[in-house]
Amino acid sequence: MTLNLLDLSGKQVLITGAGTGIGRGVAMVLAEMGADVALHYGRSADGAFEAVEKITALGRRAIAVQGDLGIVADCRRVVDEAAAYLGGLDGLVNNAGITTTINFLDVTEEQFNRSYNLNIRGEFFCAQQAVRYMIERGRALKERDPELDWAGGSIVNISSVHGALGCPGHSVYAGTKGAINAFTRELAVELLPLHIRANVLAPGTIEVPSYWRKSPDYTREAGNKIVPWGRVGLPEDVGYLAAYLISDLSEFMTGSVLYFDGGLTAKMAIPEQPQQSEG
Repeated sequence: MTLNLLDLSGKQVLITGAGTGIGRGVAMVLAEMGADVALHYGRSADGAFEAVEKITALGRRAIAVQGDLGIVADCRRVVDEAAAYLGGLDGLVNNAGITTTINFLDVTEEQFNRSYNLNIRGEFFCAQQAVRYMIERGRALKERDPELDWAGGSIVNISSVHGALGCPGHSVYAGTKGAINAFTRELAVELLPLHIRANVLAPGTIEVPSYWRKSPDYTREAGNKIVPWGRVGLPEDVGYLAAYLISDLSEFMTGSVLYFDGGLTAKMAIPEQPQQSEG
């Protein structure tokens, strides 16, 4: 196996929630590495179309597709439109979601449903529809080149460190991310006969535009102090790992949950104890 398997030339990938933040960063990296991409967006039309312009300037094909992935019919339509434009699907990066920080006792039924409908139900039905196209694409690729034993596809479901760690105000959000982790492991098992892989990419502190909207005084220096590694993550960092998971270089990996967090989940939260000197 050689490193040229990381080349995404010829890959056709849909990225959801790609109008801003992590999704847009992932879309840009995949395109820079050779993939043709469809960028789904919910409300970030300007960011999605600006990204499409930049990607087409690279010589790649790109399209922006709008949809409310909290609605199952929209999940299916978005996938159908992406596949129709690209000519099939080799990969899906399920990134669309909302972050909610609400005290447990204050969570309303509407807030609960909105988070679960988009964060997990949206990923479920986008994946279900995408797999139908990956089966067709994998069959066509294998007919063209019988040596492609593992032709199938790759699904990357974006979760979060909140699926593994507790944090005040995240009872709803963390629940959706834990569900994504469990769903993806099951999906990986069910798709084994089809040679379609499914993995979770679970980011930690990734600096996105919403940081400044929610906290106007936010600075890069403040973000750096949160992360044990010493710097905040960036959307393109997530893109590099997503590119690996989409690529044929990761062909042996499926059913994995990859925490991508600069050591956040590895480091204990209790205060460090002073070192005791001998003597």
